[in-house]
Amino acid sequence: MLYWFLKWIALGPVLRLVFRPKAYGVENVPDAGPAILASNHLSYADWLFMPLTLSRRVTFVAKAEYFTTPGIKGWFQKKFFTGAGQVPIDRSGANAADGAMRSAMKILAEGELFGIYPEGTRSHDGRLYRGKTGVARLALETGAPVIPCAVVGTDVVAPTGKVYGTWTRPVVRFGKPLDFSRYAGMENDRYILRSITDEIMYEIMRLSEQEYVDLYASKAKELEKEAREKAKQAAAEQAEREKAEREQAEREQPGGSAEQKAS
Repeated sequence: MLYWFLKWIALGPVLRLVFRPKAYGVENVPDAGPAILASNHLSYADWLFMPLTLSRRVTFVAKAEYFTTPGIKGWFQKKFFTGAGQVPIDRSGANAADGAMRSAMKILAEGELFGIYPEGTRSHDGRLYRGKTGVARLALETGAPVIPCAVVGTDVVAPTGKVYGTWTRPVVRFGKPLDFSRYAGMENDRYILRSITDEIMYEIMRLSEQEYVDLYASKAKELEKEAREKAKQAAAEQAEREKAEREQAEREQPGGSAEQKAS
């Protein structure tokens, strides 16, 4: 299977040799049976280093477009993502969230490990953001334990928005399994889902030692973008005002400006 070839022969040995990732709490991941690995998300390299520290396969869901692109490029892309432990979102549901849930449930029903990033997107500033409740719903509907996980240092190795980073030794920490069977049958209660998600995020925060922000990462990115645009606009307006003031001052000087004298 391509996954194991990449992990043990082609890609994994290179990553281990170059970056020497360290792992703690690996004994918290069961040797068999389904489990949900809920992790923070600092870099696109997270899905490489976290599974690298485990002997079992970890599967994530990815955009269906990664598997349906036509042509030679699409074929290689599909082979790579499949081999790297990615499966496409099941599009038979009403939306992408439903599709991701369907795909995840299939993986867990087969007794496999499923990796998920509750934040829903990468952190743009290294902080930990509010988790989405899909991880809680998945835990209740499947009965699988949730293992909080923290990946540290990948934002240095592969920072967001940059092609290359700097060398550091990534660290992966696995927490003790969280059992939410006491909430069985309550997967439609939004307060229960929020409570479970917050408990998971607290454990991830404790493992990663990140600053926690009680705001969705996507919203935080929007606010930061708006702030940058406002700052840019304010700077432009300030420059215009200063220019107008300079021109006014030149006009008010005795004899006018050099240009006025020449005329």
